[in-house]
Amino acid sequence: MLSIPGRYIFLALCVIAGAFGNGRTCEVEPGGAGGRLRAGAYAQDITPQKFPISVNGGFQDRQATRAHDPLHARCLVLEDGKTALVLVVVDSCMIPRDILDKAKALAAKKTGIPPGNMLISATHTHTAPTVAGVFQSEPDPDYVQFLTERIAEGIIQAHARLAPAQIAWGVAEEPHQVFNRRWKMKAGVIHRDPFGGTSDQVRMNPPRASPDLLEPAGPTDPRVTVLSVQTAQGEPLALYANYSLHYVGDMPPLSADYFGVFATVMRTKLKAGPNFVALLSNGTSGDVNNINFREPAPKRQPGEQSRLVAEAVANAALRAIQKATYRSDVRLAVVNRELTLGVRKPTAEEVRRAEAILARAKEKVLRTPEEVYARETVLLAKYPSEVTLQLQAMRIGDAALAAIPCEVFVEIGLELKRTSPFAVTAVVSLANGYHGYLPTPEHHALGGYETWRARSSYLEVPASVKITRTLQEMLQRLAQETGP
Repeated sequence: MLSIPGRYIFLALCVIAGAFGNGRTCEVEPGGAGGRLRAGAYAQDITPQKFPISVNGGFQDRQATRAHDPLHARCLVLEDGKTALVLVVVDSCMIPRDILDKAKALAAKKTGIPPGNMLISATHTHTAPTVAGVFQSEPDPDYVQFLTERIAEGIIQAHARLAPAQIAWGVAEEPHQVFNRRWKMKAGVIHRDPFGGTSDQVRMNPPRASPDLLEPAGPTDPRVTVLSVQTAQGEPLALYANYSLHYVGDMPPLSADYFGVFATVMRTKLKAGPNFVALLSNGTSGDVNNINFREPAPKRQPGEQSRLVAEAVANAALRAIQKATYRSDVRLAVVNRELTLGVRKPTAEEVRRAEAILARAKEKVLRTPEEVYARETVLLAKYPSEVTLQLQAMRIGDAALAAIPCEVFVEIGLELKRTSPFAVTAVVSLANGYHGYLPTPEHHALGGYETWRARSSYLEVPASVKITRTLQEMLQRLAQETGP
């Protein structure tokens, strides 16, 4: 077994050699028996300082001229005397891996924590500055640099606040805020895709209360999984939650969406002090949103639905930890693996068709789905034939986190939870990078928006099978090598 200094040198060599980006395996060796836990938390403001700025989350570019509410990178550091882990949740739609790798490297220099011990995920708010080019919104280089440095600074500040702590895990359910957004429709309903086809068997976000609705094409996951962190004296220090809901989307840009409201509501419900930090990570919600398609849309004021959802999820988080037993003698460990997957690139004929569509477009801003996806086709043709992504599994006491850099379909998360050797498992989406939607092969066969080839959906059809199998192996290894 590597000594602690040896393990840190090993991780540093991995980073220097580029092993986290070239398909090789580079794993953090799970630690030994846990010691007395320390924890530190910090909410770093990442609200842009100059406007206007491009906003992710639409088919056309949107420009924000102000911030409706502040955006944060919420950071939590845990340390058991041998191993330190970092959890960060960023108010962003999606963050490419190169940005996160740079932020991790900056934080590692100041804290000594290996980059492979850091899990950074995006919430998937659709009202945050663009940092990943998708559809017609493109990143501002100045904000990308700003965000990178701010994430690192948040980790550094959280690390500086390390103090004796205790933790508890809990799970409760909030089934009333999650709905599968992919629907099977009655016979005769035509589903047109932006590539000229009509073979799709499902429709994403169909008309509400339509008589053509048949049934949802998949399930939901109502579980709210919670890691509660207290000081040694029993005061609330931080709370890391996970819920499989895409976003709410009733706030004007810029906004942290319901994820930010949750952080505020949670502090109030726990009667916590000003330094308390609540983090709400996105679970497996690639095909799940907050719309009950069987009913007409209720009348709501801007932000009202976000407050209702945040309140409901916060109440579930409270139920999850009401009778929890806190411990300070916990074991921390992490495993990282690199997985290389194929890219669904367009054919030469498909590229020619796309170029012809763009040549006919009369305006600089593309208006129709056909035009938007034509642009995506041309851009995706320049992608490599394979990409390498980082998968990560963390052990925190008797529970585990599995991290995937995609918008993950709910069936994948349910399967990972069902087969996990840990008492509690949460699956974090949009973590440590961004590689688009992750449907199952069965959903690829059904078609629909999430499967349409673009920079938002390009991994090979069996990608979810390979990712699930790899994470199952990682969780088993984490359980076996670290013991009870």
